[in-house]
Amino acid sequence: MKKLAFAIAALLIMLGASAAPADAEFRQQVNAFVDSWHDDAANTRPDYWDKFTPDAVFIGTDKSEVWSYKEFKAWAKRFWDRKKAWTFTAQKRNVYFSPDKKYVWFDEQLNTQMGTCQASGVLVNTGKGFKIEHYQLSLAVPNPLMDSFTKAIREHESRQ
Repeated sequence: MKKLAFAIAALLIMLGASAAPADAEFRQQVNAFVDSWHDDAANTRPDYWDKFTPDAVFIGTDKSEVWSYKEFKAWAKRFWDRKKAWTFTAQKRNVYFSPDKKYVWFDEQLNTQMGTCQASGVLVNTGKGFKIEHYQLSLAVPNPLMDSFTKAIREHESRQ
């Protein structure tokens, strides 16, 4: 019985060890996809738009910026027309996924023209690649600045 228990334990360890490289490779694929998506925006490549699902949602930094894919694409058209959009470069990213790797969610800190931003996203693995279902971008406000920042927001909103 001890030999059987040892054999089962050894098998489970080996299966876990073999899954770790596969998970690391999958995370690399996700990182490459998201990095290329950001690079597509920086270079206003049409491929940027091909990486969304048709019913995707993009949430920007302003409270009014909750867009469907079509609304976001229409809003961003002016940037693609002038061949200059935004440049987001990941400082760090955490990637998580469902056991079947069909759904991926991630959070990232970004270098942007607005300073450091944070974002989170949800991807669907189509079997032929990833598609963006949901992306939310936010400003990363340092805690020591929060009081003056929230005061400025309150003052701004009271004038509207």
